[in-house]
Amino acid sequence: MAHTEILLLEKVDNLGSEGDVVKVRPGYARNFLLPKNKAVPLNQANIKRLDSLKIARSAREAEELQNAQDVASKISDLSVAIAVKTGTGGKLFGSVTAQQIIDKVGEKGFTLDKRHFSNFSPIKSLGQNTVTLHLFKDVSAELKVEVVSENPIEVEE
Repeated sequence: MAHTEILLLEKVDNLGSEGDVVKVRPGYARNFLLPKNKAVPLNQANIKRLDSLKIARSAREAEELQNAQDVASKISDLSVAIAVKTGTGGKLFGSVTAQQIIDKVGEKGFTLDKRHFSNFSPIKSLGQNTVTLHLFKDVSAELKVEVVSENPIEVEE
């Protein structure tokens, strides 16, 4: 199987960041990466651009790291309450999902994505829970999630 070596000009998900030399299928390079100016063919003239791309990459990554650390410090102080329907004995109907947490945190002014919830399993009980968010390579934050009943808890008889 033939592959083409190209130099990435910007970050491409599941492929690499700017300044990376990657091997891709010729059709992918010819039909997607090159027309959208996300990459250039690897030749002597473009290899000279490599240093400037790596400098831009390090600057972008430093800025993303700083932003992630700022968000992590703010989220660690944050606590959200999610009201759910319960049955007898405080048993939840369903569970609290990552999307519900994303929506609640979004109301507080933060933008999260499902990618930030790497090892998340839905919350199936009332009470205080801690959710770990992975915001960047080495940056994670602990979010306190309080699951409360939106109707009075009926005691089983």
